[in-house]
Amino acid sequence: MPTVEAMSDLKIDTTDIRQGDIRLLDSPTAQDLLTTTLISRLAYTAKDGTPRVIPVNHLWNGTELVVAAFADTFKIRALQARPDVAVCIDTADGLPQVLMLRGRVDMTDVEGVLPEYAVMQRRLLGEEASSAYLAAIDQPGLRMVRIALRPTWVGVLDFQDRFPALVPEPVKAALGAKN
Repeated sequence: MPTVEAMSDLKIDTTDIRQGDIRLLDSPTAQDLLTTTLISRLAYTAKDGTPRVIPVNHLWNGTELVVAAFADTFKIRALQARPDVAVCIDTADGLPQVLMLRGRVDMTDVEGVLPEYAVMQRRLLGEEASSAYLAAIDQPGLRMVRIALRPTWVGVLDFQDRFPALVPEPVKAALGAKN
């Protein structure tokens, strides 16, 4: 049986896998976007039934996309009522790379700073700035919520190997699609 490290070196051809299949998480595009420091967008339904999209930091742990939030916010109340979400992580430079995830989130209340939140802040701010920020917020009474998404639907677009389903062939050719 191969080790986890050896398995991570295996490149799986995902070009023929249909959108929605969770095996797309193994595609190079998905892996790059899951581990990036780019801001992701979390879409959910608010308590009044209308849609919301908010920017969030994320951390991929290999099975879950983890987002952190402070307790007792409108977002947490809405997610408790309607835990089905969609997440988009994408690039803006050159041909877009897009990872779309859907599923239901699980939420866990945590006293103090959520460990994954500390990791996110270190990745974004660096060690010195994040240490100062985390020390400033880690006060008695701080409550955070761990929001974890195990994707049940995955879509990947890279505009070279994977296009939206109805993109005309001349558009693909003009963008230099690989055949």
